[in-house]
Order: sequence, then C-alpha cells, then structure tokens
Amino acid sequence: MTRQLEGGARRIGGEPFDRRELNILIDELLVLRESMLEFESRVVPRLNDLDRAGMASARNLAHYLAMRSFDLRRVRERLAGLGLSPLVRTEPHVLASVDRALGMMHLLADRSIEKRITAVRLAPEGGQREHRAEALLGATDAERGPRTMVTLPSAAAFDDAFVESLVCGGMDVARIDCAQGAATDWVAMAARVRRVAAASDRSVKVLMDLAGPKLRIGPIATGAVVLKMKPTRDAFGTVTAPVRLGLRPAGSRASVPGASVHVGVDASWLAAPEVADHIDLVDARARARRLTVLTRCEEGLLVEGLRTCYLSDETRLRLHRRGHDVLETALTDLPATQGRVLLRRGERLRLVGRGAGLDAADGSARKRLAAATLACTPPEALDALRKGERVWFDNGRVGGVVRRASTKGVEVEITDAAEDGSRLGAGNAINLPDTRQDLPALTAKDVEDLAVVARHADIVGLSFAQGVDDVRLLRRHLRRLDAEDLGIIVKIETRRGFEHLPQMLFAAMASPAAGVMIARGDLAVECGFERLAEVQEEILWACEAAQVPVVWATQVLNSKPECALPSRAEITDAATGMSADCVMLDNDAHIVEALRMLREVRQRMQSHVSAKRPFMPALKAWNGIGREADTAESPRRPRAARASQVKKGKRRADSERAVPLVQRSILRRLRARGEGV
Repeated sequence: MTRQLEGGARRIGGEPFDRRELNILIDELLVLRESMLEFESRVVPRLNDLDRAGMASARNLAHYLAMRSFDLRRVRERLAGLGLSPLVRTEPHVLASVDRALGMMHLLADRSIEKRITAVRLAPEGGQREHRAEALLGATDAERGPRTMVTLPSAAAFDDAFVESLVCGGMDVARIDCAQGAATDWVAMAARVRRVAAASDRSVKVLMDLAGPKLRIGPIATGAVVLKMKPTRDAFGTVTAPVRLGLRPAGSRASVPGASVHVGVDASWLAAPEVADHIDLVDARARARRLTVLTRCEEGLLVEGLRTCYLSDETRLRLHRRGHDVLETALTDLPATQGRVLLRRGERLRLVGRGAGLDAADGSARKRLAAATLACTPPEALDALRKGERVWFDNGRVGGVVRRASTKGVEVEITDAAEDGSRLGAGNAINLPDTRQDLPALTAKDVEDLAVVARHADIVGLSFAQGVDDVRLLRRHLRRLDAEDLGIIVKIETRRGFEHLPQMLFAAMASPAAGVMIARGDLAVECGFERLAEVQEEILWACEAAQVPVVWATQVLNSKPECALPSRAEITDAATGMSADCVMLDNDAHIVEALRMLREVRQRMQSHVSAKRPFMPALKAWNGIGREADTAESPRRPRAARASQVKKGKRRADSERAVPLVQRSILRRLRARGEGV
C-alpha cells in the first residue's frame, strides 16, 4: 500500500524513501539514457541494408554498447536497495528496461514522467533471437534446450549407420570442416546427412566451415626411419598382447591379416619360412631379438614378438634351420616417421617462411648442436612479427617471445614448454596474439571452396574473422554465387576478432540468417586462458543484445576416455553452454556417447539457466568502438562517456557529486529542458 508523504516522497512497508537519493538516481539514469540515444543516432542511420527487424536489433545493440561503457555496479546496488529491478538481464531490451526503471522511480519521487519515457511492457525474453536461431540452426523445443552441432569425422562420408546414430541421437546441425578432406568427401557427407535425416523424419542443417588463414607449422624434415614395436603387458609384466608384424614382398601394399604394421622383405626369402619357425635379428639398439612365424598366407607372413624391438633399414632378418644355411634379408618399406622438433625452455627457435623444419638434435651424438628451425604457413604471417611479441604453438602447449625479427626469419626464445621439452610436428597450430595480422579471412582456397559450399550447405562458417571487411567480403561472394540466402556463422577465434565483434555484428545483421561461434580453442590462446571465461561471457551478452544466435564450441565433452565418465569440469562446462543457442561437439572417438551425455545434461539444466546476475562493470574491450577508420557503422564513443574529471576541491551540486558517471554536458542539457532535478 502506497500513500503520499510530506515532501513528495513515498512510503512502502512503513519506511519512507529518500527523495534526494531518488532524484540523484533518476539523474544518473537520464544521463545513461541520453548517452544511449546519442550513440544510436550516430550508428543506426548508417546501416542502410537492414530490414525493419534488423534495424530494431541494431538499435538495441547500440543501446547496450553505450550502457556497458559505464560502470553500473553502484547504480544496480542502489536500485536493488529500493526494491526495483537492478538492470539485470537487460540485453534483449535495453532502452525499455531503463525506461521501466525510470518510470517507477518517477512515481516513487512523485515527479511527473517525461512524455518520452513510457511504461514499456518488456517483450518476451529471447523472442527475436530465438526466431533468428530457428532460421539459422533449425527448430527446437523447450524440453530439448539448445541445439547440438556435431563435427563429422571422415566415416560420415561412407557409413550410413554411423550417420543415423548421430541423427537419431539428437544432432541438429552437421558441421563439415573444409580444412579436412576433399570437396568430394564434403559433398558425400552432406548428401548422406540429408538422406538419413529425411528417412528419420528430422530436419538437420548442414554447416560447411571454411578453413580460413589458420597459421600452422610447415613441413619438417623426416627423421631417422625407425619402427618401434612394443608388446602390451599387465601389472605383473606378463605379455598380454604380443607385437604382430606383417612381412610382405618389397614394394607390395597388400595387408597381412592380423598385422598392426607391415615391412617389406626380399620375395625369394619370404618363400622359405614355415609356421613356428624362428627369425632372429639385432635391432637398432644392438639388442638380440626373436620373432616367431604365426601364419602364412598369400599376402605374406604374420610374425610375433614378445619383447620391445626397434627396426631400421639397416636391420637384417636371419632364418636358420638345423642342417640348412642361414638365410638373410634386409628390410624395406618401413613406415615413414613424421619429423618432429624438440624444444626446451630457454632455447632459441628460428621461424622461417619457406623450407623444411629441422630439429636441433644430432641423432648419433644425441647432442643439441644448433637452433631448431620451423617453417610457418602462410609465410607472409611472419612479416608482421615484432620484437617482444608472443608466439604460441600447438594450442598453447609451447610458447615463446620474439627476440629478433628480420627478412631472413624470426628468432624466438622458448619460454613455455614441458619440463623435459616438448615436440612439435607439421600441421600444429601457431597463434600470434600480440601481432596485428592483415590476412583476409577468405583465402584463395576458401573462395574456390565457396562454389561447393553454396550448392551443398545451409550455412557457411567464416573462420578467423578479424573485422567488418571480412563479413562484407563473404556476403559479396555469396551474392556473386547467387547464394545470398545462405546462413552465415562468424567465428570469433582471435583477439582482434573479439575486439571487432560489435562492428561484425552490425554487418552480419544484413544477412537473412546469421550467428556467431565462440571458437574457444584458438580464442583461449589469443586472449589468454585466464581471460577465456570473461571473454566468452561478454560475447554472449553482446550477441543477446544484437538478438543474434550463438554457437558454444571447442572441446565440449572432448577428453572422455574409453570406458570412463567425463570429468566434472567437462560436465559443468557443458551446462554453462546452455546460455548459447547451440553447443558443438567434436569428439571423434566417442561422439555418439558425448551426444547422449550432452542431451541428458541439457535436459536437466533446462529449468536452471536464467538465474545469472552479472555485476555489470564497464566493458573495456569495446570502449574504443568507432575510433578505427574501417568501421563506418561504429562512430566515436558518446561525448558523455569522455567527460573530464572535475578538479579537486571544486564545489559541485549534490546530484553531480553523487553521480559516479560524471556526464555534466548531458546533465546541463537535461536541466535546460527542465528534465533534471
């Protein structure tokens, strides 16, 4: 029950509100509101290619970015103390939430409400975003929660039963990685998914993910060809699975049944051994070893050994029977070993643009003789590296700092590696978090692949998107291919991509269906593992304000070992993914089990996902939005957000003294219009 008090304040529950405090708080929110509208007036009119719904979402995002440039923690505390909504969960309808709070405070302070501040009924949370998610990712229902995206392994190109297990297990979007395999494989995967989904009466979208300009380690010189064969033993040292080796004629590619690995031998020698014969050898470590012939078949011999053995191209096999001469043969066609480079902390590494990488170890003397060398692809990525910048390899497993950069290459001091050193191989990822790369998100290969994607996919993934120009370029290519209706997912996986997220959101809104993927693998390396939780939350908030769907990706339930449950951290991580519209799985070995586990987690968490209450400090990542020349949609931060500090000792009005967001220029204009205290 409310009733009028002396002085115009109101009473609820017997305690009067402080009118002065209410007026100060109203002033603060009026300043905030004016800043939001001022920012909108410079951003939205430049977005000429948006439809009506897109324009509304763009305005809401502009309001959110302006609001989050302020530190709202004190404002929230004081609103909560008055029993009012503390501006929590404002992302879907920012201006309406502020107007609602202002309307309530005007009533409590017995002040007339300005005509422009209306009692707005908030729209259902997530309405426009869910509509866009359905257009991009397909329909879902309240019981199932977020959709599930699955990265298809190579088996999906030929195995109907495997694809059916994914479709029936709840896969909503099939992701095809265009960085792996050939275009014929992608087409076969897409066709099989559509056929199986139609037979199961389900709708499954197909996403083809462009490779993008991912930096990787180039080829490495092949090391010494040595084949290690090691039997499996139990806790008591008893051999439970002996080594089984296939011997076949030199040059043959036939498989000997039961063999895990094959080598070639002289064809005439191969005709002599019989079942149960023994074959002796001295391995590469000068250890005497014996193999026993198990079976003979048309393809060759199957032999087994009970001790660890190292075979090289210098190893010779000897067959000796009583009363017969010794028969010998050399080994050929040993499986080529991938070259690897060993790096230790404190050592130097040379990064070059071309050539093959080399290890710094001399295999015969086992000494470190010189700096290791690694090639970087694409080579032009090295041109931007400068002294003092960080370099990470293999998703953050090995790290270093640039000590010298020249036209001949870059010298890196290794600062992070395992205690006894870490090995890197060709194809391992390279991340340069401190380096401004001007590589376009669409490579020549991506442009070529787009012709296939446009014909066979529902969605295209833009990998390593760095700025608004990358999104515009993709949309131009889709128009050229008459595929403007294709959905777009902008993948945020670099530090620069995160910093330019608002500009890319404004550009992506012009697409009929667009979304964002939080690619947490590269993003963690680029932004720092300690910042990943913070960064992914800020991306979720910005996308909710833009009413754009989000895909939560990378290493969800990914380390599940055989015959074991996922870790507790993985379960809570999967539950956190409920904040997104889609969760991506890429566990090749246990994808069906991970799909089942994720379905159970999301069903249990469905009624618990809306209780988040952020403290709402100022977001610093996007405070400089609009200062760069390439972002026409993003003007400078509102003048109100850059007000200078008042000199110490200067007397200020009570309302200005208590306002932590000292925006005096706006406050003066409000007072001139009779809207201030």
